[in-house]
Amino acid sequence: MAILYFLEGLRTPVLDAFFSLITHFGEETLFILIGLLFFWCVNKKEGYYLLCTGLAGTVINQFLKLFFRIPRPWVRDPEFTIVESARAEATGYSFPSGHTQTSVSVYGGIAKWTGKSVVSPLCIALCVLVPLSRMYLGVHTPADVGVSVMIALALIFGVYPIIYKSFDNPKTMRALLGVMFLLAMGNLAFVNLYPFPADVDADNLAHGLKNAYTMLGCIVGLILTYEIDRRYIHFETKGSLLVQAVKLIPGMVILLGIKSLLKAPLYALTGGSYFADAIRYFFVVAFAGCLWPMTFPWISKKFGK
Repeated sequence: MAILYFLEGLRTPVLDAFFSLITHFGEETLFILIGLLFFWCVNKKEGYYLLCTGLAGTVINQFLKLFFRIPRPWVRDPEFTIVESARAEATGYSFPSGHTQTSVSVYGGIAKWTGKSVVSPLCIALCVLVPLSRMYLGVHTPADVGVSVMIALALIFGVYPIIYKSFDNPKTMRALLGVMFLLAMGNLAFVNLYPFPADVDADNLAHGLKNAYTMLGCIVGLILTYEIDRRYIHFETKGSLLVQAVKLIPGMVILLGIKSLLKAPLYALTGGSYFADAIRYFFVVAFAGCLWPMTFPWISKKFGK
C-alpha cells in the first residue's frame, strides 16, 4: 500500500484526467474493436493471436481472482481513497489486474508483430501506462499489476509462436483451441463446484460465474470460426480504405447490437441463468468470425473500385 499512498499524493486534476483516459485502453470494448480490426482488415493470424490471448488470458485472470479472493485496495484499507471515476469499472476481486493483463497481451503482441515500425513504441508505451494507471487511480496494487504483466508476457511468448508457425496446420490449431476449451470448462467447473467459504463476496462470485459462462461461449464460437473459415470461407483481409471502413464500422455496430439485444430474451428463455451469456457470446463470436466475413466478397466488389 505504500506505493499506492505515494501515487495518491501525486494526484492532480490533470493527472486524474490523463490516467482516467489511459485506463480505457485496457477495456473490453476496445479490445473487441482492435481484435476485429486485425481479424477482418489487417492480418488474420494476428487477429487469431489477439483473440486467443485475450480469451485465454481472461479465463486465467478470472480463475485467479476467485481462487485468491483479494479485496480491492480501498476495501483492505478504508483510509485509502481512489479516483472516483475509476470505481465503476473496478468490478470483481483485485488480484490480478484484468485491464493490465489485457493491455499488455494486446499491445505487446501488436508491438511484437509490427517490429521496428512507429507503432511498436506506442504499443510499448501503453503496456507501461495502462498498468501504471490502475495503480495511480487506486484500483490495483503493484502485486495485482505485476502478476498480470508476467501472465501477459507468458501468453505473448507462448501463444504467439504457436499461431504464427502453425496457423495453417489444423492439428496444432485445434490442439491450441482445445486447450483453451479445457481451460474454460475447468474454470466453469471451479466456479460451480469449489467450496467457497461462507464469507465470499456474493457479487464477486456472481461476476466470476457470469464471466466463466461468457468465456466458454466465446471460445466455442472461436473454435467454430476456425473450422468454418478454414473449410469454406477463406476470407481476405486486404481491401481499399473504403472497403475496410465498410467491413469494420457496420460490422462493429451489428455485433454490438447483437451483444446488447440478445441479452434480455436469452435471460428470459433460460430463467435468468448465466448460461444465457454463453449462448449470447457464442452468437457474437460466430457472427464476427463466420457470418459477417461471408459479406466481404460482396463488399469488396461493391466498394472496391
